[in-house]
Amino acid sequence: MIAVVYSGSHYAHWRLADKGRTVASFRTTGMNPYFNDEKHIIQLFNKNINLIHHAEEIKKIYFYGAGVSTDELKATVRNAFFAFFKFAKVTVGHDIDAVALGCCKEKPGIVCICGSGSNAAWYDGRKIASNNFGLGYIMADEGSGNWLGKQLLKGFMSKTLPDSISKKFAKKYTFDRNAILDKVYRQKQPALFLSSFNDFFIENRDDAHIKQLINTGFDKLISTYVLPLHKQHPGVGLHFSGSVAMHFQDNLQEVAGNAGLEIESIVRTPINNLLTYYTNKN
Repeated sequence: MIAVVYSGSHYAHWRLADKGRTVASFRTTGMNPYFNDEKHIIQLFNKNINLIHHAEEIKKIYFYGAGVSTDELKATVRNAFFAFFKFAKVTVGHDIDAVALGCCKEKPGIVCICGSGSNAAWYDGRKIASNNFGLGYIMADEGSGNWLGKQLLKGFMSKTLPDSISKKFAKKYTFDRNAILDKVYRQKQPALFLSSFNDFFIENRDDAHIKQLINTGFDKLISTYVLPLHKQHPGVGLHFSGSVAMHFQDNLQEVAGNAGLEIESIVRTPINNLLTYYTNKN
């Protein structure tokens, strides 16, 4: 039996398969080693009946996740898996690797993530080329749920949101200025809080101000990440993955088109493509 896992900071998507047949498909909370230590990840495993039931049967695990960017962070995840899955070989990679494998297979392409965070890379058909993107929710993440959440909160607190949107925000959420600042600067995992307003953007996507925020974020994402890669590697496929890219794909297609780009595929998560890829290899 194999396990294929694709994890963001919010959620991790799991597929368990045996002899080409999907045995289980489920979701857990995310496992980002920037925020979750080995003990926390093991506790997560111990709370899931699917993992408890199949732990000894799983012989290969393919994990791809946000935050797995150094050998030390990879080791945090790998050691947690080794502690729980006693008989499994474990492969740990970055989430951008998963998008490349899931969307491009063995063809070169430009791959982008736009979910809670954002990132982009050139994939040569075998591996992701190193770059200086993916600087996280404080210094980067243009166009992502984190970035959108920051713009919404700043507008609300500085009273620069249109009155109609400000009233809708105040009605939906009970945060005042002090509560927002406390969640951002004092509580754990502020990135999860900043990226938790996706539903509000979906509900108000037709509002002119909200649409402008979304389009501005995508424009920053494309100009910062995608266009430099496109200039270096013209004529290859462009692929997006992530909840924000998927929910607002019309906006994304519009902004990409204005930049002279054509998007080949947009998926919410590459988990099913990854499952197919690894099922065919086992």
